[in-house]
Amino acid sequence: MPILTNFRRGAVTLTLAGLGLTACSFEVTNPGPLVDSDLNTPGAMPALVNGMGGDLSNAIGSYLTRGSLAAFELNHSGNFAAERQFATGVIRPEDVNGDWARMQQARWVAENGLVRMKTVLGTNFETNPLTTRAYLYAGFANRFLGENVCETTIDGGRRVPSSEHFVRAESLFTRAITLARAQNNTALLNAGLAGRAQVLAWQNKWDAAVADAALVPATFRHNAVFSINTTRENMDLATQTINRREVTVFNTVWVADRDVRVPYDTVRTATGGFQTGQDGATRFFRQRKYITLGDPVALARGTEMLLIRAEAALRNNDVAGAMTLINQGRTASTLPALTATTVDQAWTILMRERGAVLWLEGRRLWDLRRWLASGRNTALQGRSTCVPISLEEIGANPNLQ
Repeated sequence: MPILTNFRRGAVTLTLAGLGLTACSFEVTNPGPLVDSDLNTPGAMPALVNGMGGDLSNAIGSYLTRGSLAAFELNHSGNFAAERQFATGVIRPEDVNGDWARMQQARWVAENGLVRMKTVLGTNFETNPLTTRAYLYAGFANRFLGENVCETTIDGGRRVPSSEHFVRAESLFTRAITLARAQNNTALLNAGLAGRAQVLAWQNKWDAAVADAALVPATFRHNAVFSINTTRENMDLATQTINRREVTVFNTVWVADRDVRVPYDTVRTATGGFQTGQDGATRFFRQRKYITLGDPVALARGTEMLLIRAEAALRNNDVAGAMTLINQGRTASTLPALTATTVDQAWTILMRERGAVLWLEGRRLWDLRRWLASGRNTALQGRSTCVPISLEEIGANPNLQ
């Protein structure tokens, strides 16, 4: 999968006859494409790692709109055909070509970038903070794939379960944790611990997940970064709700409860009526979690670590322990404590709390999918539960044909 863009070589000659400047050369020559070998220097490593982060952000930001529709976080209020399909619970291979490519590119660029970095940096590879960041990007790219795709293929290989990405992510996060500890980098250490706790839990290694999660402060947050500099760097969900009215909070479960973690506005017209979406019919309630095109999206946060620990407690029927952890997270958001006396009541609260904490972060479809499989939640019954291998990937990969 290429990471360099080729440009056509060429020259532009400015003809200045009659201006008396014929003795000067005004020829402008395009220096041509960046050669792959130009990246094989230590000085190119910051740009290489920033590119990993950029590809991960682009994959996440571009998917959030559709993922939120498939997981009931938002409703469709626009004119895009694929988004309408996601909203109705139908995710087709022909509608996910872009999402599949961006998710896999983020993984490939980070994993193969690490191979290049090891060669270029040599003995300095493990002491360079950029290496730790690169392991984190590769880990979160794999976690994002594992949570959202139905099955996968690695670099043109055969079909394998989506859980393959959790296995890869665990190894990558473990390396990041080891290096961050050696470098005494607390922020990157917490990011690695949080990421590994996520994928350990998704592999049903709950005791190990709890051990990692307990080390992450409740106030911690690690982000995918976006920017207003270029369209590619914009967070697309913000674009669809700030510049356009393609998706709405209207008629979702979040409307009745003004949870501070699920902020939205009821937009009015100049005459005082409800503003409608791009479809001209559905009321447009604008999400306010992302209020600029460059707002970050959380990849991991301490409040989710509390919920991972709470879910582990519930799996052991420890209602009191689970509610204590849930309420610690609510306290961090200045929300009142909740009570539950039965396991079922506590599960209902936990599932809602994860929905609020992780709202519009591309995580809800996975939660609903795994809870459907365990019989805890039937919201996705009869609907698509994940992103299939794309039609373009099937056509290009002989192992899938």
